[in-house]
Amino acid sequence: MVEIASRSSPAKLSPGATDPGEPVVIVQRLSKTFRDFWMRNRVRAVEDVTFDIRRGEVFGLLGPNGSGKSTTIKIILGLLHKTSGRVAVFGGLPSDVAIKKRIGYLPEESYLYPFLNARETLDYYGKLFGLSAAVRKRRIDELLNMVGLTSVQFRQVREYSKGMQRRIGIAQALINDPEFLILDEPTTGLDPIGTRQIKDLIIELGRRGKTVLLSSHLLADVEDCVDRMVILYGGKVQAEGTCDQLLEVQDRTVIEADTLDDETVSRIDQIIRDRSHGSQAILRVARPRQKLEELFVNIVERARAAKVETYGAQHGGETASFLKGQEAPAGEQLISSLISAGREEPATVPALLMPVAKPPHTVTEDVLGKLMKQPEPEAPPTAQSPAQPAAAPLPPRDVDMGVIGSLLDDGQSPKGGGSKP
Repeated sequence: MVEIASRSSPAKLSPGATDPGEPVVIVQRLSKTFRDFWMRNRVRAVEDVTFDIRRGEVFGLLGPNGSGKSTTIKIILGLLHKTSGRVAVFGGLPSDVAIKKRIGYLPEESYLYPFLNARETLDYYGKLFGLSAAVRKRRIDELLNMVGLTSVQFRQVREYSKGMQRRIGIAQALINDPEFLILDEPTTGLDPIGTRQIKDLIIELGRRGKTVLLSSHLLADVEDCVDRMVILYGGKVQAEGTCDQLLEVQDRTVIEADTLDDETVSRIDQIIRDRSHGSQAILRVARPRQKLEELFVNIVERARAAKVETYGAQHGGETASFLKGQEAPAGEQLISSLISAGREEPATVPALLMPVAKPPHTVTEDVLGKLMKQPEPEAPPTAQSPAQPAAAPLPPRDVDMGVIGSLLDDGQSPKGGGSKP
């Protein structure tokens, strides 16, 4: 079978070939079984899974819901304990804290502090990795520009849309310039522009030598980015290999050429019939279609060129320089560390956690405070100050006020029980 198509758009962008390096992740015969309260086997999420991720490789972990992708990722991160098998990350155990510093992770759902803004969020995660103030500021500026959130960096995360929260989640996964990046559904909630940018970023990181584990349900995104992939179903590996090995169709040949006239197509068809003795022929001649993503991107780019106003997330800038290996020179970093060491950095406290000033007391509160205040014990009399008669104790609160009033009236009336003047 032969299909002839004409060229109307450039070929898709594919990652450059990388030489197989030392494995960053080794998974051998991994199994994970979840048990109930009585320790009975409830779900066998992963069963006898084996694969490795080489250094500088973009690796795809694919499969439908419930196939064991997220369970495998959590075991690699040390968030779950395996039932059996072997898992090694950078040659050590996944639970090693020193190894975790070399990993960046974007979970399927971004768990962010809603009362922080984008800049405070990245600053918080930068402090967790022990980055200096100067390095944090430079990287935050570059990451916010890269993910298109510079114009909304001071808005609280609770006000962000899902796509904008996804963008800040990607930025926090890159703040430590990780050697191994794990992305679980990175394009969920993103518009086509953001999706295209994330794919370009993944390809750029792979070219730079970063190791990336990409898990996604959007197979078109994975196809554009990964070098190798594993397809899981039912917790088991169903297929493994490169995109060419898994996607190449063996019973069809595609000839790509510039636009051909009808006479040329007829001659090619006759040649094919003659060589195959009439058993083969051209099945279809058509002009190729561009992808919907390409059309969408072109329309948006034209709207931006016309300066059409928008209030959403902006198109991201270029990849952060530190992700390209263009971090500040060592001398500049040394000067920044010496300057920051000479002064203590004030702690950053979110606005909602600041103590609230107490409002001034009203007149009613002051009066009630005086009435409720217990009387202080009087000092014993001295020679210089004659003793004062002791004040009558305050009546208990449950005494009938009518009795107290009658006693006060009796005390003011003259002896003998006469009436008042």
